[in-house]
Amino acid sequence: MGKRRDVLGLFVPSATIFILGGAVMTLGLVAARLAAGSLGASLYTWTSIVGVVLGGISLGSYVGGRLSDRFHPRRTLAVLFGLSSAACVAVIVVNNLIGRWSWLWGLSWPTHVLLHIAFLLLAPSLLLGAVAPVAARMAPSCGPTFGRTAGVLCAWGAAGAIAGTFLTGFYLVPTYGCIAMIWIVGAALLGVALLYWTSCWALYLWAMMFAALAVMGMAPAEWAHEAGVGAALRQSNDPSLLYEYETPYSHLAVRQISERPDRRAFCRDSLRHSETVVGEPMRLCQFHADVCAGLTHGLAADRRDLSMLVIGSGGYAFPRYLKASWPEGLVHVIEVDRGVTNVAREAFGLEDASAIEIVHVDARYYLGQSSARRETDEPERLYDFVYADALNDSPMALPLVTREFHEKIAALLAGDGAYMLSLIDTRGGGQFLGAVVGTLEQTFSHVCVIADRVGPRTMRNAFVVIASQRTFDVTEFLRDHDEHLEFRRLDESEVASLKAKSGHLVLTDDYAPVEDLLGPVVREGVRQRLAYACLREAGQLEASQRYAHSVRRYRQAAELDPSVALEAWGQIGEMKLAQDDLHGAAEAFRVAIDHSAEANRQRAALAAAHMNLGIVLWRMGQTGESRTHLAEAAKWFRIDLEKNPDSVVSWEWLGDTLVLAADLKGAADAFDRAMALEPANLVFYEKLAKALELQQRYDEAISVARKHVALLRKLGRRDVALQVGTYIDFLEYQRVKQRR
Repeated sequence: MGKRRDVLGLFVPSATIFILGGAVMTLGLVAARLAAGSLGASLYTWTSIVGVVLGGISLGSYVGGRLSDRFHPRRTLAVLFGLSSAACVAVIVVNNLIGRWSWLWGLSWPTHVLLHIAFLLLAPSLLLGAVAPVAARMAPSCGPTFGRTAGVLCAWGAAGAIAGTFLTGFYLVPTYGCIAMIWIVGAALLGVALLYWTSCWALYLWAMMFAALAVMGMAPAEWAHEAGVGAALRQSNDPSLLYEYETPYSHLAVRQISERPDRRAFCRDSLRHSETVVGEPMRLCQFHADVCAGLTHGLAADRRDLSMLVIGSGGYAFPRYLKASWPEGLVHVIEVDRGVTNVAREAFGLEDASAIEIVHVDARYYLGQSSARRETDEPERLYDFVYADALNDSPMALPLVTREFHEKIAALLAGDGAYMLSLIDTRGGGQFLGAVVGTLEQTFSHVCVIADRVGPRTMRNAFVVIASQRTFDVTEFLRDHDEHLEFRRLDESEVASLKAKSGHLVLTDDYAPVEDLLGPVVREGVRQRLAYACLREAGQLEASQRYAHSVRRYRQAAELDPSVALEAWGQIGEMKLAQDDLHGAAEAFRVAIDHSAEANRQRAALAAAHMNLGIVLWRMGQTGESRTHLAEAAKWFRIDLEKNPDSVVSWEWLGDTLVLAADLKGAADAFDRAMALEPANLVFYEKLAKALELQQRYDEAISVARKHVALLRKLGRRDVALQVGTYIDFLEYQRVKQRR
């Protein structure tokens, strides 16, 4: 009986310690995912999380020991668990507010990360840390010996931590998401508090408040959402957010940048990773993708049966381009995160039965398996081109840049094949880029670097490093591909300077201090994340008609990251134009155009800014300057259409621009092309017929109008068809007059 009583007596404190261990690890893992959205998943972030949690537990253990000697242990535990559940709610509130604390952004990056994590995790870590000594205080009178009791409690605490780690990482977060997990942990802690002190009215009052807050924070009802936003329990509605998904690897989101064209951004942990125009697989929106495409076209010559391996899908924009360009070729994609593929299918139109071969596995594992097959003399596929994407500032870039990885890549390449690695660095830094180039030179005989020629020197910039066993003229290939592409090949002295900056470091699996090398990149990445957050908030404010606040946010975004200035000032101009503030709109569009050099490949956006400015100036009576900007708009639309001839929106906007510029023949040709690409769009029939009418080309206008009527009747819009029929009668009358 005594032994059974001892075992039963240890059950309650052991169960308490078990729950404590699971709660601590769950909160730590969830906080890491939340912090990654604004801080990234760098070594600084993980170091701060571990340090803050351990520091909080240490301080809490001291406080808990003092409390256990002065107060009743069960009631003390009830209070500690109740306060811990309140701290969980505070984690959600702080996470939603901390991005707006501008004073944090003025600190050094390590200090910023440490304080950010401390605000999130110190309070719950301290409170949970105080639980262990109080729970242990319950055990000595029940346990047979002190040593055995201490061992049992430690074992149960470790078991809880292990269970919480695996359950959270492998199931709970991917299934329910981070915010839901914090509410679940808070509810569990509150339940334990009530079990320890069932007669405490304050705990029941807090339980009712907790339930109300949980409804405000999680319920789908509109009133609950509005209340939750007001209480900082959830983020405000983002009208641009089309898709959101939590995976074991990262938080994925798809945001709409513009409706026409339907341009969407793929974001990982709040950082814009790639852009896609829906329905236009041949349109590449990023510098590094343009460079890789141009080099592939040049090196491939007339070959159609290329074999290409893409490591990291990047939202599948580039793999889809490769397949559209070489339909007879093999496009093989290695994407570790199956969620990225799901996002591409849901939001970007990636076909389930796509001709792209997709393998969901870690790239290092895949290459290791390929090496093992070669050692057993199994025939192994060789690739003409291999592309890798290290365009992030997290340790995810580490496996793609070591010498051992490059050696495996070289073994997969055909003799005249090429390896193209896209990476990110700052022009003022260059340590990471220099180390990567020096490492590649250990494996490949020919290595060169292509840099973007535009953009401020302090910003994050994409670079493409090309490695091969043969030499070739990259400049000629890129010029042949796109004469308007602005790039620069780094010469030998510049490459030598970069390698010297990195200390001639060769990155290996054993030693690759990527986090240190990417320090400047991380700092600039924070500014970029904040700029995108300002853009989203500005869009929300604009949707709620809070125009003055929206303008301030757009301005802030442009100041933080000049690469979004064209987009931000363009939105300000459209807002001013909608309010009939012509002078304000003209000023905004001028500023947008002034920032066009920093907007990379946003040719259509630049053309739209010129077009809008031309319209505003025309309305202001400044016809001479208006014609100049309309001509610039037409020029940039044509440049965009050289690369993207199937862009319906660019053809339509070119037609609109040429109508304003009085080039009616060119406008009719543009509308005709748009109508051919999108024959179900009724607007194109109307615009084309009007452009033909203004040229007195009545036969053609009547033909277009009759097609318009046929389509309207097919769609069941007979009332509109009657109106167009009246317009046809007018055109026939004009034709008769013309023939007289």
